[in-house]
Amino acid sequence: MASVELPEPAVDGSTSVERAIATRRSRRSFARTPIEIEDVSQLLWAAQGRTHERDGVEMRAAPSAGATYPLTVFLEVAPGGSGQLAPGLYRYEPERHGLETTLETAIHDEFAAASSGQAVVDAAPVTVVLTADYDRTRRQYPAHGERYVHMEAGHVAENVHLVCEARGLNTCPVGAFSERALADALSLPGRLAPLYLLPVGRRPSLTG
Repeated sequence: MASVELPEPAVDGSTSVERAIATRRSRRSFARTPIEIEDVSQLLWAAQGRTHERDGVEMRAAPSAGATYPLTVFLEVAPGGSGQLAPGLYRYEPERHGLETTLETAIHDEFAAASSGQAVVDAAPVTVVLTADYDRTRRQYPAHGERYVHMEAGHVAENVHLVCEARGLNTCPVGAFSERALADALSLPGRLAPLYLLPVGRRPSLTG
């Protein structure tokens, strides 16, 4: 599988957290322009990137119950969706802040169909896909592991959403899809369940 090195993420920006929260919207329309790899880097770092170390454990941008980190983040790239990434599917590797190619062919049509044919998914140049290995958290928290996984997915989605807002990107979190069809489209291993979709694109120009 081919590896892609991502640019270093920015840890400071011109938009405050307060401003991003105040202006956050679920935005379903996208410009017909590709997503730059710098934006990809920032979105994936906000989702699961490493931020600091605690007691010898590398911690990530979103909180995780017991630092079990059950989520695996993928990036689906539509044809023409990125100038630097070929169409297909990539797995984010937090340890090295890079991408691993998992499918080297466009899957956008099957991916959109599995997502109930929603226009927001079909129109997106790229989609951040959250998947979960529930057992990673259930082993440590048998009674509440599933709940904790879902909480973590919410933390990640909000991070991505606020980064989109700060960088002039549109997104709309999507939870409606056929789990089996989506897992098949992504060729997911059995241990990973698709959980959440974040289609992303540039904001259309107000002047057209």
